[in-house]
Amino acid sequence: MALDLSLEEVLRKSKKALLIGIGGGGDIVGTIPTARLLEMFGVECILGGLPWERFVYDPVPGPRAFSEIKNLKPLNSTVWFADKDTVTTTGVRFAETEIAELYGKEVLLVDITKGVVGVVDGLRKAMNELRADLLIGIDVGGDSLAFGDEKGLASPLADSIMISAISEIQKEANTFLGVLGYGSDGELEHWELDRSLSIVAKEGGLLGAWGITKEILNELEMVLSRVSTEASRIPVECAKGATGKTTIRRGARMVSLSLISTITFYLSPMVVYEKISKPARLVSGSKSLDEANDALHSIGLFTELDLEREIEEMKIS
Repeated sequence: MALDLSLEEVLRKSKKALLIGIGGGGDIVGTIPTARLLEMFGVECILGGLPWERFVYDPVPGPRAFSEIKNLKPLNSTVWFADKDTVTTTGVRFAETEIAELYGKEVLLVDITKGVVGVVDGLRKAMNELRADLLIGIDVGGDSLAFGDEKGLASPLADSIMISAISEIQKEANTFLGVLGYGSDGELEHWELDRSLSIVAKEGGLLGAWGITKEILNELEMVLSRVSTEASRIPVECAKGATGKTTIRRGARMVSLSLISTITFYLSPMVVYEKISKPARLVSGSKSLDEANDALHSIGLFTELDLEREIEEMKIS
């Protein structure tokens, strides 16, 4: 659905959208520029993300299941509302918690521990229950556009589950993938992103793009004064004129700075799923996080979950 429609036509017809940061951590920050675009078309926006903070903030490996989170309001078994008081049972605040407090609004958390099947079921129900007619998944960095064999690919699990899920939902509802921050997570190089986007465009899956305006820049700077995220900070620095290279992840990853990082590209999830993302195809039909993770192991991928578990084992030993 939506492949034969223009971006403008979809937005003019839409009334309410769910905007979900699909990579965990600070990806919810990346939904803000898109929310401001949609609001200019009169679309009501509900922001959301995944309850998976990087291990430097939450030392427990993997995303949190809802049984590991306090102060949630259930919407269904996979999608819950979070507010300013939402924390893990060990007291860790999510980026979504900070966003809820900053804006004084509840946001959504999507539990991916039930695999693609659980996410599809939960998001379908959420759209029905909230009467949303548009779903947009936002990836900050662009590793959702990986084929699966890129040497820098380090966090394919969350993205592959969410790409697989939203591509399934696209069969019945208007659904986009938004990619902001060209390589800002230090995983895919610019030429690899260029390659993937070119294929998507040739297949008719490039729906449009939107940048960071001065007003949005000011808002993002305010948000980043409260939310700790490296990948979502790069587009802001680039919008202020930063060039060259910098490092993130405590110096472990190099990021090329470019104004192209300020642009959100809107793509057809189905085209990305079918023509680009082997990881998303591999996890399709998964009913648990470990089932999805094992599917990625079949092509030799070492995931963000594997890394966090390895770090935990090192601490124990």
